[in-house]
Amino acid sequence: MKKLIYILFISVVILNCNTTKQTTSKKDERLENAKENDTVKIANEELEYEIIIIEPGFNFWVASRARPRGFYSQQYLENRNFQYVLEWNQRVLQPQQYNPQLYEMQINYQQNIDYGYEVNYLLYNYFIYFQMTYNQRLGPWAPRI
Repeated sequence: MKKLIYILFISVVILNCNTTKQTTSKKDERLENAKENDTVKIANEELEYEIIIIEPGFNFWVASRARPRGFYSQQYLENRNFQYVLEWNQRVLQPQQYNPQLYEMQINYQQNIDYGYEVNYLLYNYFIYFQMTYNQRLGPWAPRI
């Protein structure tokens, strides 16, 4: 099956320490569920793309810290994602200069394809999460929420 985009981010991260926690509200419960589910998968058979993000803590981060859906326009997300993907792919090709455990595989993201808002939103937020978590900078601007 032809894949227009297939992303697999597997990162080795220090295991999460699980401390005593008390859930007092539905929001806290939702955030805890997001913390436990570390895999994000989006697939669309019509466009034949698939994005898989396997990253401990990413779901929790999106649910608790990322801007809500609709905050950014799709065009803004596409433009930023394109810049981030270019830099990411350059780093994948330079394993002697950049940590190959962080930059494992290239991302096939084409600017002329409409992947939809959800894919662009999650990909953008993964890049922000990645930069903040691993103290990396993928573009000329500092990552911010």
